Amino acid sequence: YNEGRARRKTIMTSLRALSKDKLTDLQSALWNEYRQEQAKGLLLNMSRGKPAPDQLDLSMDLLRLPDSCTLEDGTDARNYGILQGIPECRKLFGNLLGIPADQIIMGGNASLNLMFDTMAFLFLFGTGGNRPWADYRTVGRTVRFLCPVPGYDRHFRICEELGIEMIPVRLLEDGPDMNQVKELVKNDEQIKGIWCVPLHSNPQGVCYSDAVVEELASMETAADDFRIFWDNAYGIHHIYEEVPLKDILTACEKAGHPNRCYYFFSTSKITFPGAGVSLIAASPDNIKELLGHMSAQTISHDKLNQLRHVQFFGTPEKILIHMQKLADLLRPKFDIVLQKLEEGIGQDSSIAFWSHPKGGYFISLNVSDGCAKRTVELAGQAGVTLTAAGASYPYGKDPDDSNIRIAPSYPSEEELAQAMDILILCIKIAYLEKLLGNQPK
Repeated sequence: YNEGRARRKTIMTSLRALSKDKLTDLQSALWNEYRQEQAKGLLLNMSRGKPAPDQLDLSMDLLRLPDSCTLEDGTDARNYGILQGIPECRKLFGNLLGIPADQIIMGGNASLNLMFDTMAFLFLFGTGGNRPWADYRTVGRTVRFLCPVPGYDRHFRICEELGIEMIPVRLLEDGPDMNQVKELVKNDEQIKGIWCVPLHSNPQGVCYSDAVVEELASMETAADDFRIFWDNAYGIHHIYEEVPLKDILTACEKAGHPNRCYYFFSTSKITFPGAGVSLIAASPDNIKELLGHMSAQTISHDKLNQLRHVQFFGTPEKILIHMQKLADLLRPKFDIVLQKLEEGIGQDSSIAFWSHPKGGYFISLNVSDGCAKRTVELAGQAGVTLTAAGASYPYGKDPDDSNIRIAPSYPSEEELAQAMDILILCIKIAYLEKLLGNQPK
C-alpha cells in the first residue's frame, strides 16, 4: 500500500503518454458508459461496514435465550445490580482476549458509548489525581489527541464533540509512525492520548507489530495522564490470515505505565450491531475509577443480554468457530473488490492503489490526488453510495483528497460487483478530468 503511494509520485503511465485528442476521445467513451450505468437507476450502498443479513442470521438463536436467568452464584439477572457486568460474561470475553475478568467492565451494545463516556469522565474528573482535562479551557489551552490516518471517523467525531484538537500522524504498515508519535508526546503536555485500532485497522487493515505495541507502552510522554484508547474492534475478525497482537495491557504494566491504556471491544459485528455487548478493560486502578463514575450514571447494563451471549457461545472456542463462519461469508466479497480493482486498474498506481487487508471490514482505496471527492460524487450520481471522501481524516479533511473507504460487507455479491464496476468507471473519469484540466469547479 505504502509502496503504491511512493510509486505514484514517479511513474509515467500509459494514459499520461496519450495525446490530448486521444484522452478526450477516451473521456467521451467513458462518459457514454457512465450514462448507461446511470440509466439503470441502481441504488447500491457501501457507505458503512454493516453486516449483511446472512451474517446476522448466524446469531438468531440469541433471540431465543436465555434458557435460565439465574447466574452461577444464584443471582437473578432480571433484577438490579452487578454494575461491572455478570461474572460469566467477563470470564468468557476475558478468556477470549487474554484479559483477567476482574479487569473488565461489560457495557451495552456499543463500545462507542464506552469510548465517549471514558473520554467525558477524563474531561470532567481527570484521572489518577491529575486535573480534569476541561480545566485547560479555563487557561485558554486545548487538549490534543493523536489520530493515526487514515482512521475511524467516529473516533474523530468524539474529539470534535468535546473540543479536542486532533493531530494526524502517519499510519505505516506496522502501526503509527512511532518516530513521529514519540517526538510529539515527549514535548507537548497538552497531548493527552492516541486513538489506536491495532488489528485490521479501519480502513487500511493495518496490524500493529510487537515493536509498535512495546513503544506505545513504554514511550516517554510529557503528560502524566497520557492515555491510549485501544479500540480492538476487529481483534478476531480474521478473513484471510490470523494475525497475533501483543497484549497492550501487560506491555504497559511491564513498562511502568499500568494505567496508560483503555482497551475496548464489542460484538457489534459478531452478533447484532444494535443488540450486542461491549466491554472496556484496563488496570485495576482504572477499573475502580471508572466504576466510581459509572455508579452515578447507571445501576447496570443489560445483564440479560450478557447472559444470552454467554449461553449462545459458551466458550471462546465457539466464538472463534462463529468468526470463521463470518469470514467465509465476507471473503468472497473482499475477493470481488480486490479482483475488480486489479482487472479495472491493475498496477497503474498513478490512477489508484489500495490495501490488501488480512481481515477486518474495509479496504482502503487511494485515487489520484485531488480526485476522491469527485469520484465519490460521480459514484453517488450513478446510484452507488460511498463513505464521504475525507471521512477517514480528522475534521473530514484529507489533505490529498485521495482516500476512499470501501465497505464490502453489506451488498450482495452481485450488487457489489455492479458497484465496483461503477466505482472504477468513476475513478477513471475523475482521473481523466484531472489530466485534461476540465474538472468541475
